[in-house]
Amino acid sequence: MAPEATAEESTWRTLRRGLALSPELRVGLAGTLGLALVYMVGRAAVPVAVQQGIDNGIAGGLRLDVVWTVVTVTAAVLVVTTTCGYLMMRRLFTVSETALSNVRVRAFRHVHDLSMLHQQSERRGSLVSRVTSDVDQITQFLQWGGVILLINIGQLVVTTAVMLAYSWQLTLVVYAAFGPAVFVIRLLQRRLAGAYGVVRQRTGTLLGAIAESVVGAPVIRAYGISGRTARRLDEAIDNQRQAQQRAIRISILGSSVGEIAAGLALAGVVVLGVLLGADRTLSIGEVTAFLFLVTLFVQPVQIATEVLNEAQNAIAGWRRVLDVLDVAPDVADPGESGRELPPGPLDIRFVAVGFAYPGGAPVLHDISVEIPAKSRVAVVGETGSGKTTFAKLLTRLMDPTEGDVLLSGMPLREVRFGALRSRVVMVPQDGFLFDATVAENVRFARPDLTDEQLTATFVELGLADWLDGLPAGLDTAVGERGEALSVGERQLVALARAYVADPDLLVLDEATSAVDPATELRLQRTLDTVTRGRTTLAIAHRLSTAQAADEVIVVDRGRIVQRGAHEELVRDAESVYGQLYASWLEQTR
Repeated sequence: MAPEATAEESTWRTLRRGLALSPELRVGLAGTLGLALVYMVGRAAVPVAVQQGIDNGIAGGLRLDVVWTVVTVTAAVLVVTTTCGYLMMRRLFTVSETALSNVRVRAFRHVHDLSMLHQQSERRGSLVSRVTSDVDQITQFLQWGGVILLINIGQLVVTTAVMLAYSWQLTLVVYAAFGPAVFVIRLLQRRLAGAYGVVRQRTGTLLGAIAESVVGAPVIRAYGISGRTARRLDEAIDNQRQAQQRAIRISILGSSVGEIAAGLALAGVVVLGVLLGADRTLSIGEVTAFLFLVTLFVQPVQIATEVLNEAQNAIAGWRRVLDVLDVAPDVADPGESGRELPPGPLDIRFVAVGFAYPGGAPVLHDISVEIPAKSRVAVVGETGSGKTTFAKLLTRLMDPTEGDVLLSGMPLREVRFGALRSRVVMVPQDGFLFDATVAENVRFARPDLTDEQLTATFVELGLADWLDGLPAGLDTAVGERGEALSVGERQLVALARAYVADPDLLVLDEATSAVDPATELRLQRTLDTVTRGRTTLAIAHRLSTAQAADEVIVVDRGRIVQRGAHEELVRDAESVYGQLYASWLEQTR
């Protein structure tokens, strides 16, 4: 199959799939098409009225009664036509906005459901652009280009029918002028499809570069690399500009072709119309009306390139949205067919678990371990040993490539996400906070908590003095990503949020790693209360976390090499844990 045919087939397939995603576009479609038909017939009726007025009211002698009748009828037709056009556009705007809002929601939720592996493999800015600018481009086309396309196709059909009623010879002249133009525009349309695909891709890259430079501003300033960052942004902007200019050049070329065809059509109609008029084949009114009809015919063709411009841009955006929706989440929610976790504290069991990132070497090897309910376990090891991967598998942020992870005997793959997230909570290392107040961030876990209950929570955690030291207490704004607070303070809020969630399994991924020693001691005392009565697994880089645990699991190069109480493991100074312990002691001196 020729590349052009393949591209055209792909375009139609994209359109069909995109429209299938938006069934709301079909709501009230018959009524909208009816209004459009009245609108188009009304526009074509005006030249007919002009012809009647000239031939019957002026050419054979001035007859005011005929002229006034024609003017009155024409005015009435214009009122009806304008009203139908207004109602049609309002319906199209309302329906298209509703439909695309639902597409945006669906795309966002799908992006949110994609695994961490997929999100990490693609630039966040590119993913965001699928939900924002790409859907915006589709909306713009449906609200403007779609309206124009609908009207113009109908206008061409109705105008052609009226022109044929007047003169098949003049109609043939018009089509002879526009035939080659249509062929050229079709060729340009195929080129536009590829050009706007590149535009959407480079727009996503540009958004990613901008987002990265904004989020990483402190690092950029700290390392004095603003010049290098600016050059990267300049390159992304220039690449996007070049792609946009190439698409615009193709669009302008198509517009020029349409202008040439329009000029040839008008010139041909004037010449042949005068000859036919002289031969009395056509009346003066009919020739004049035909010129009006040619204008109605030319208008859709002249703006065809602009419509195709928007259409190809929208199709490119739709294709990018569909590409995201086509990615099946590798960590899928079993949904209604999923199971509930057994009530009460949860025990943990890893059965021959292995994990490898796509295209990478295995990170975990044949992990088989059982952790009793209500126990407090610390997982320790060198950086890159697989500790955090262990925690992500336990909370099902990722699925193992081999083996199974079970909670109270139930495989995690069979548990509904809603049931899992309500019973298992993970506090990540970065302590991510939303751009809201301290109170609102904690309430993400329990929306029903009052300010009094929140204050009591901080008191129970031993953080009352810290809370009192904030500028506005619970109402202190934390800023985007919590950047109005220090790293340690963000972690305190994240721990409070996990505490009020009251999980049966609490996973702490180095949750105290960014806290100063004084705060760490206070948190260790608080965590004794927080972890009591529930299973707790802590990824630890600090000696105090391992010492406070009931049991320590030592991971080295993706394997469990030691397990036992701190006092037992530390006796072997040559073991992995013994060496870690010696390193910790050295750092605390």
